[in-house]
Amino acid sequence: MSSYFLTEDFLLQGKMAKRLYHDFVKGLPIIDYHCHLPPDEIAANKQFANLTEIWLKGDHYKWRALRTLGVGEEMITGKASDEQKFMEWAKQVPQTVRNPLFHWTHMELKNVFGINEYLNEASGPEIYTTCNELLGRPSYTTRSILKSFSVEYIGTTDEPWDSLAYHQQIAAEKFSIRVSPSFRPDKILQIDNPKTFFASIDLLSKSSGVAIKDIPSLLEAIQNRVDFFHENGCRVSDHGLQYMPPDFSFSQQLETEFASFLSSKKGSFSNPTAFMGYMLVQLCKMYHAKKWVQQFHLGPIRNNNTRLKMKLGSDSGFDSIGDFPQALQLSLFLDYLDQTDQLTKTIIYNINPSDNEVFASMLGNFNDGSIRGKIQFGSGWWFLDQKDGMEKQLNALSNMGLISTFIGMITDSRSFLSFPRHEYFRRILCNLIGDEMEKGLLPNDEKWMGEIVRNIAYFNAKEYFGI
Repeated sequence: MSSYFLTEDFLLQGKMAKRLYHDFVKGLPIIDYHCHLPPDEIAANKQFANLTEIWLKGDHYKWRALRTLGVGEEMITGKASDEQKFMEWAKQVPQTVRNPLFHWTHMELKNVFGINEYLNEASGPEIYTTCNELLGRPSYTTRSILKSFSVEYIGTTDEPWDSLAYHQQIAAEKFSIRVSPSFRPDKILQIDNPKTFFASIDLLSKSSGVAIKDIPSLLEAIQNRVDFFHENGCRVSDHGLQYMPPDFSFSQQLETEFASFLSSKKGSFSNPTAFMGYMLVQLCKMYHAKKWVQQFHLGPIRNNNTRLKMKLGSDSGFDSIGDFPQALQLSLFLDYLDQTDQLTKTIIYNINPSDNEVFASMLGNFNDGSIRGKIQFGSGWWFLDQKDGMEKQLNALSNMGLISTFIGMITDSRSFLSFPRHEYFRRILCNLIGDEMEKGLLPNDEKWMGEIVRNIAYFNAKEYFGI
């Protein structure tokens, strides 16, 4: 087989790109301020049974690819054995070329397990055996894996009623890596889905000790949980929305209707958009009072395939990029908070690459000189966290804003093996800057440009989140 492609200069195509990466960026700690790692597995210092458990279970990117390649659900999420599922994945990996999965797969095998060969049907059995043996060692528990990547900070994603018991355990044990909760109250806003909404209200009421019967008591309960999260190290919130709501007012008539809706738990609420907009503004004012960072992930269409959602549930690989109008409603929302100087530090992620310039240009409207890079255009997210998507995000931010203030990459992942995505981003960043240095578009000054890429890769996030 041809020589292995993951050399030490992978993605680094020029002399200056190589120098920037190897001399300034390689080995920097990782601040992963948004991910979906389960805190219970960190608290328990979990040891995984095999490579399938840590690598394939829950990975809807791989599931989606396997379905596209004609693999049946039995070998993806079905009753096939873990070994059978892995061997099927190994067989199909050669067909994923030019999808980011091809790069990620081999980077994860190399960086975590020291595997320096292609994964395919022939190599699969030996790789599976080797990795399973390694996963049985103390150096491959969840905490050990995090340490091996020099992770410094992890921001998990947690619902408002979470007890945060695992975060408390991790903190009490003085684990060397800071594992902080992030406040994700999306389900409280989904009044257009009564089943989800009422279940969430019940959980919120029980966790806060507040009987929720109207808008004031709902806000009291939410404030209670915001306070609790803050006491337990939370400094970040997160929201996943299709687009920002256009209406932020809530009339007395709607308040009366809401109280009745809560009491009866029947029918539907007449203006779910107004409820979402009003509540989102109230939440953001709470975040500002706590000096939190707020995140908005905008634009996806989720659970497109009704038949397979009913069979497999949400987050099973049936989401895609939406084409919603974003600019005006985003502007109105940020401006509404800024008018009373209650707009906290904000990160905005888009999933539609056609909106890159829209989002990047929006930042300058609300950077007010109070904080360096106060409003951030978030890193390439979900369908855009690949080479082309990252480069386009970096170029849009450079052209419309200031890349020097950018706070860098996140994994947004549920997998403990996903941290090579930070290396992937850092190599792409260094290649982008190094190439323009060699072309005479940027100063040919290694110290100057080296400081810029070091800040983007690590130090800007460290300052932004106060770590």
